[in-house]
Amino acid sequence: MSEIDYKEVILDEEILSCLIAFSCDWEKENSTYGYRANTKEDIEGNRIFVAEKEGQIIAYLFGHQEHSENMRSIMKEGTLFFEVEELYVIPKERNQGIGTKLFRYLEEILSEEEYIVLSTATKNYKSILHFYLDELDMEFWSARLYKRIRKGHSV
Repeated sequence: MSEIDYKEVILDEEILSCLIAFSCDWEKENSTYGYRANTKEDIEGNRIFVAEKEGQIIAYLFGHQEHSENMRSIMKEGTLFFEVEELYVIPKERNQGIGTKLFRYLEEILSEEEYIVLSTATKNYKSILHFYLDELDMEFWSARLYKRIRKGHSV
């Protein structure tokens, strides 16, 4: 079994091309409400972390630092936190702990942040809640639910 390397990378054309290609695949999966493939502008300005196997990226996580505003129910105003924008593992490498290890790597790297925050719009909420709550020890903060009451009106 090949060793997997977890590291932070600097955005260059090769990394950008890879992340955009993965996001196109993710969009085609149709597993997340409203997800659309990334553009360069979506990725620029973020810190990027990857998992590599045999020199090929097999997972990525990117996000950025923020200071809290209107999040007083979980942290003081102005608290430094890291907002995870995306965490993606290629389909053939899923369910092997790669996403968990990539997230744990992020936790080790972050030195000043007191919190990691993320949102998800997955269609498989049971699986994603298990991943974030049970495997990564995150805490549940809020949920946004919907119910279509008129049939025939689609987006």
